[in-house]
Amino acid sequence: MSAADIVDVTEVIEQARFGRLQLLILVLCAWIALLDGFDTQAIAYVAPVIAEQWGIAMAGFGPIFGAGLGGLAVGAFVLSPAADRFGRKSVILLSVLLFGIFAAVTARATTLNELLVYRFLTGLGLGGAMPNIVALTSEYAPKRMRALLIAIMFCGFPLGSTIGGVISAPLIGAFGWQAVFVVGGVLPLLTLIVLFAWLPESIRYLVTRDVADSRIAKLLARLDPAISPAAASRYVVPGSHASGFPVTKLLAEGRASMTVLLWVAFFMNLLVMYFLVNWMPSLLKASGLPLNVAILSTAVLNAGGVVGAIVLGRFVDRLDPYLVLGGAYLASALFIAGIAFGSANVWTLMISTFLAGFGVVGAQIGMNALAAGLYPTAIRSTGVGWALGVGRIGSIIGPVAGGVLLGFGWTAQSVVLTAAVPALLAGLAVIALRRREPSLKLVPSTATLHH
Repeated sequence: MSAADIVDVTEVIEQARFGRLQLLILVLCAWIALLDGFDTQAIAYVAPVIAEQWGIAMAGFGPIFGAGLGGLAVGAFVLSPAADRFGRKSVILLSVLLFGIFAAVTARATTLNELLVYRFLTGLGLGGAMPNIVALTSEYAPKRMRALLIAIMFCGFPLGSTIGGVISAPLIGAFGWQAVFVVGGVLPLLTLIVLFAWLPESIRYLVTRDVADSRIAKLLARLDPAISPAAASRYVVPGSHASGFPVTKLLAEGRASMTVLLWVAFFMNLLVMYFLVNWMPSLLKASGLPLNVAILSTAVLNAGGVVGAIVLGRFVDRLDPYLVLGGAYLASALFIAGIAFGSANVWTLMISTFLAGFGVVGAQIGMNALAAGLYPTAIRSTGVGWALGVGRIGSIIGPVAGGVLLGFGWTAQSVVLTAAVPALLAGLAVIALRRREPSLKLVPSTATLHH
């Protein structure tokens, strides 16, 4: 077979213009992220209402928050390696089905134990969806705008949380807290039909699994009409195909220190991120603010994340990603302190909250793009999924720790202030990653696949 008969799929994708296929994938994955953000955040919006109706202290919701995030961790650990074996699309469909069903079922909960179980099962689907939409978006994105496209896609997550904050109070007032979970369950189930019909499988994944060249050719023709399905007899992705247990590959071939530092950054940032999004409504309400203002503050946090994701994503594509993201984490620690000391003034509180979201949520979205660019196709979903999974462990510890600190009698201000510490540690970990791996950059798949 001559060289003219072989097409490097990675090179085609890296050089392709941004067209209809990439836009379709971006929109569908962003919509999944939006649903993910809405359902992940839903429990925080209804917790004060359930606590009041059921006569339960807010500290008792620590395990409920932790159960949902535990499901997220298990889903990320289990379903991301499954996607490297069975395909991104199949696991995305399964994940959306899971979180849609169990979000809807949560509306029927009548006890804390039922709430805990349903939140864990919902989390399984939520945890499986995110690493795979990150991987799929990355694997169709041109090199020059990969981080920006992943950031735009991931903006769906904080946007979903923001929308939840805006509509939850009216929904609860009109139909009760159950309505929030009904909406969060029905929308994903309806979305499954669209995903099944329109969401394509990753071309790079298909190549690594030795799928028929004709199927790959059709997708490439949609990506770049200049490529005829008959123009080549074989399509390839440079580098070895997946073999063995993909998780072990994360620590092989010189990736160990990079992977460990990446995990530390994800752990610390998701700890503070989920601490804030789960506890802010309750802590601010406990500080004397009205419920609608307390809920709105979390929406503002996530709105800051949306803006931060786009701005930081563009900087990551153009500048040193480690300095951009590490600096954002360090700055966010100051703004978290502003939240703690600014609750007496609504304007100070909202500005600090927006800027904290810009750094904490926005940088986390940038970290997803960074992680996706550091791993080759054969283990990309596993690499992103396990980084998120380790981060989910932090996200469990954060909300549970909030309940423990409240149980010890800490004031709301003191509890919020502690969240600045993991933000600082996340920034240091990202900067250490740059120092430990000075040759690593946010690179295209071609570079990461050559060993």
